[in-house]
Amino acid sequence: MSNKRGPGQGRGGRAAAGRRSSKPQSRGAGRTGRTRQGDAPAPKTKPKTLGGEQIEGRQAVRELLLAQRRKVHEVWISGELEGSDAVDDIVAIAEANRVPVIKVARKKLEQAARSEAPQGVLALAAALPEADLNRYLRRQGGKPPFVVAVDGVTDPGNLGAIIRNCDGAGVDVIVVPRHRAVHVTPTVAKASAGAVEHVPIAVVSGLPAALQRMRDAGIWVVGLDDAADRTLFDLGDLAAEPVCVVLGAEGAGLSRLVRERCDVIVSIPMLGRVSSLNVSAAAALTTYEIRRHRSS
Repeated sequence: MSNKRGPGQGRGGRAAAGRRSSKPQSRGAGRTGRTRQGDAPAPKTKPKTLGGEQIEGRQAVRELLLAQRRKVHEVWISGELEGSDAVDDIVAIAEANRVPVIKVARKKLEQAARSEAPQGVLALAAALPEADLNRYLRRQGGKPPFVVAVDGVTDPGNLGAIIRNCDGAGVDVIVVPRHRAVHVTPTVAKASAGAVEHVPIAVVSGLPAALQRMRDAGIWVVGLDDAADRTLFDLGDLAAEPVCVVLGAEGAGLSRLVRERCDVIVSIPMLGRVSSLNVSAAAALTTYEIRRHRSS
């Protein structure tokens, strides 16, 4: 594919960075630490979070402790696992980080759990912070942005597996819409095997608008759809450019507005009788194919 758009170039060839806002600057802009007499101080806004305050499963809890990305309040261990090799390293890491370890009855832990198989381990922590998407729309360390966006994925197991795949393939950030999509739940964190602690996740109010921002910043938007005429293997040199892969929900696929924001629609060749792959398997194939081009 030869129609390349240079980094930082929008649809009209103009650089997206450095444009002046058409809004007039308000008086006093740039002043800090002052308010007019009688003005109430501006309310402090809480940082936006993804959830994820409860983490379940041995690998997910272990990665939570190792990442040291957020405060861990306490770790629960089922009493029947006390002294077990399966949790000894979790207990050691928690104690090294001065995180309280509480032995609880198996029944109490399972009643508190929100995933199907907590494996006798549960942690309570501060919520995961949302990533700032703008930070990932430009080259970092000379590397072109590598983004994955999910459109309407509501199954927590699928999202967790996608996050795990993205961590392995070196994706810079995952973008999820604020509505009609699953965010970080205990099942998502467990299915990701703790990758939620390592892959930045940005939440956007509208995915079509976010994709347009990426296009304006010089990022190619590549949608995945079973019915596309081009295949994933036709991306060629485009895979080494700034790119965002958009994954649609199973069954429904890409929504109309999201599809309209894509520069290219590709499919994964299916040579057997089954017509499509699970969305997390599709994510793994696509992200690693793009990583292969970037590593060569």
